[in-house]
Amino acid sequence: MAGLDIAVIVLVVLAVLVIFKGVKTVPQGYRYTVERFGRYTKTLEPGLNIIIPFIDGIGARMNVMEQVLDVPTQEVITRDNASVSADAVAFYQVLNAAEAAYQVSSLETAILNLTMTNIRSVMGSMDLDELLSNRDTINDKLLRVVDEAVGPWGIKVTRVEIKDIQPPKDLVDAMARQMKAEREKRAQVLEAEGSRNAQILRAEGAKQSAILQAEGQREAAYREAEARERLAEAEAKATRMVSEAIAAGDVQAINYFVAQKYTEAMASIGTAPNSKVVLMPMEASSLIGSLGGIGAIAREVFGDGGSPAPLRQATPRTPVRNPFATPQQES
Repeated sequence: MAGLDIAVIVLVVLAVLVIFKGVKTVPQGYRYTVERFGRYTKTLEPGLNIIIPFIDGIGARMNVMEQVLDVPTQEVITRDNASVSADAVAFYQVLNAAEAAYQVSSLETAILNLTMTNIRSVMGSMDLDELLSNRDTINDKLLRVVDEAVGPWGIKVTRVEIKDIQPPKDLVDAMARQMKAEREKRAQVLEAEGSRNAQILRAEGAKQSAILQAEGQREAAYREAEARERLAEAEAKATRMVSEAIAAGDVQAINYFVAQKYTEAMASIGTAPNSKVVLMPMEASSLIGSLGGIGAIAREVFGDGGSPAPLRQATPRTPVRNPFATPQQES
């Protein structure tokens, strides 16, 4: 019985070992390669898998999830001989576990060195200004080149991103001065354009003002000429009427005409700004007589009751002596 118990125990242990060797559980996100006597035979998918115990074995456990690879800082010489420092990150994913396991040794190291080499190659073929302003272009070139290089390894590079580009400090200072000079130049150009526009607007305003002033003067001259024309017509009409009255034998019309002109002359003499003392060249009574003639004309024309009266000859009047007249004026 003791020997039978030992045999049972041995069989149980062997069965456990067979199960342990033949049953494999693969977690999600991983792929296991199976080797038979050292040769690759198949790839185990996630879940429960059975292999031939003691004949098949697990070769490589490959992580097929997307992984991040940090690329250390690289010194790069640009096409215009400027030295810059750049670092990046690369995202890759294993698509074929067998190729990734057996086509390259030290997969991460190989991808890292390949990315670093291509960073220096791509960035070194560009000028500094292009390098600083076209980071997306650099990322696209790096992604295309690196992904093509790792294709035979069963790897897919999904993204390559440049994290930082650091030019030397003296170059940064020079770029800052250049940017400041460009901004000052732009400000001066804008200021000059503003001054020019202001001068143009002022000139346009002066032009419009001169045009309006000239039009106003022309209108005023036209109005003044029209007024003078109307005044001349009125004067001509009055003279014609007086002439007709004289031709009809009305002597009082002559007195009216002379009195009117005399009154206008006296008004001009009295309103002169430079006349302090006025010497009258004629008797003051003449003006009174002329005014009396005007009244006589009115009475002759309209009469005492408002109706026209018949015309009569003017009678001579006794002249009134001016007490302020000199002997020469009286003679």
